[in-house]
Amino acid sequence: MAPETIADPETDPTATYAVDPGTVRRLARRVVSAPRAEQHRSSTPLTGAPLATLPLSTREDVAVAVDAARAAQRAWSRTPMELRERIFLRYHDLVLQRQVQLLDLVQLESGKTRAQAFEEVADVAIVARHYARSAAAYLRPRRRAGLFPVLTQSTEYHHPRGVVGIVSPWNYPLSLAITDAIPALMAGNAVVLRPDLQSSLTALMAVELLTEAGLPESVLQVVLGDGPTVGQAVVDLTDYVCYTGSTATGRSVAASVAPRLVGYSLELGGKNAMYVAEDADLDKAVEGAVRACFSSAGQLCISIERLLVHDRVADEFTRRFVEAVRAMRLSADLTFGPDMGSLVGKPQLDRVTAHVDDARAKGARVLTGGRPRPDLGPYFYEPTVLEGVTAAMDLRDDETFGPVVSIYRVHTDDEAIRFANDTDYGLNASVWTRDVARGRRIATAIQAGTVNVNEAYAAAWGSVAAPMGGMKASGVGRRHGSEGILKYTESQNVTAQYVVPIAPSFGMDQQTYARVMTGALRALKSLGRR
Repeated sequence: MAPETIADPETDPTATYAVDPGTVRRLARRVVSAPRAEQHRSSTPLTGAPLATLPLSTREDVAVAVDAARAAQRAWSRTPMELRERIFLRYHDLVLQRQVQLLDLVQLESGKTRAQAFEEVADVAIVARHYARSAAAYLRPRRRAGLFPVLTQSTEYHHPRGVVGIVSPWNYPLSLAITDAIPALMAGNAVVLRPDLQSSLTALMAVELLTEAGLPESVLQVVLGDGPTVGQAVVDLTDYVCYTGSTATGRSVAASVAPRLVGYSLELGGKNAMYVAEDADLDKAVEGAVRACFSSAGQLCISIERLLVHDRVADEFTRRFVEAVRAMRLSADLTFGPDMGSLVGKPQLDRVTAHVDDARAKGARVLTGGRPRPDLGPYFYEPTVLEGVTAAMDLRDDETFGPVVSIYRVHTDDEAIRFANDTDYGLNASVWTRDVARGRRIATAIQAGTVNVNEAYAAAWGSVAAPMGGMKASGVGRRHGSEGILKYTESQNVTAQYVVPIAPSFGMDQQTYARVMTGALRALKSLGRR
């Protein structure tokens, strides 16, 4: 897809955002569907205008996709690791080279700004490079200590699970469609991907680039359809399930796979907190808070919805933060520059509006924002800052998933930690202090899978050699790092025994054998044997 296939209102003021029909037809051919399949018509949240028409899959189509993936996986699992590495390093380059087209699609389907869409491009490139360069080390056979030194030699192996099912959401249409698939494929699995209908074009473009990089087409199958039908079929038919989305649906996924005893990983919701200590650099903390709360219009599971500010700096921080939020520029432009884009659709706008209206009606103070902006687009909502939020209000504990943050005053680090942990969720947190050692101490006391010190969310998210995931109701399992690829494998222990068996030998009776073993075990302990 060439850059000019996306209409540019700056050069053509009469144009509406649209994707070239030829591009849509080409991408549509990657969907596993019947010849006369039902069609889905998507629209862009930026203007509400139609965007693309794509075929829908059925449960039977998912079964076809899984069968094709399973057949292709057998050959793919035997592909030398060096070849897999080259494919994903080429993919890294292609994603960066074609970023203009990818940025256009991410913006058109999600409504986010171009700078926030670029986070997804960078993320995919980073993850592709990391696993291309690290998968062999993560997966290599490892010698483990055997029962007896020298005589017992144990080796741990990792085998692909088979067909991995990935059900990805709309809010990060590029990152969440493909960055979980990368380690699954590097581990020798095939993948069946069901992206959200709102973000299908971006996912299909990402898959097309993988094919161009050299990935065999049948190894990565794409199906399209709603969650209860097509998403559920992916959950029901694959050998491992990776789901990103709401906690409620995540619980249903876990219940669905339990009878089959297959593995799963879930990254779910969050009610994330950011703590600004009294010694924080307020200029940096304010800028970080704006990014933490309003990137992707708050439609980011690791975004901040609760600001905990030390009482000594609360007045000054709040004044500066509110000024910064009021100065944010909202726009539907497909260009760099705007600070925030649109919500993804009416259900999200309704949820944000209901949360803010409920809080206002029950006594919360709106310091800035608090209203939709239909003059900018059908689903725009102003970045909103609230104060005086109480437990009686829905947004105190429920995830809003929009551009809304509440400010709370605290008096000590311990109070901030208690407040940060006062939630069913545990996905991400942020701590701001000039004393990094203090920041680390606070961070380790917060029950969240990732905690950033003096950064909003990108430091932990972008450090892909380290694990990322949720505690409590925010998920099960981790993406990134060794856990992010080993979860897609079955570990196997192969142990060879030499010279003597683990049993009575050399004419010993059972009682003598027990005495000899007792002495051997005591000797191993005294020698420091693990």
